[in-house]
Amino acid sequence: MKNGRWFDTGLPQGFPDLFGFRHSDGTIFFIECKNEKGRPREDQIRFHKMLTKRSVIHGIARSQEDALKIINERLVGYGF
Repeated sequence: MKNGRWFDTGLPQGFPDLFGFRHSDGTIFFIECKNEKGRPREDQIRFHKMLTKRSVIHGIARSQEDALKIINERLVGYGF
């Protein structure tokens, strides 16, 4: 960003970094990206709990392999 200021995307607090749609079965998924030591924030944990109650595919990916595993295996809450 030219001036380096943060901007508001309009998404709720705790919304995961990535989200998408599985064409194979019409389901949506959410991926929170973290490094090896990264921990979810409290607002991310609240969002995770809301997704878990609804059995939505989501999880924490610490690698590309984790992200693909969450999506392909339809995992709910992986890594939380």
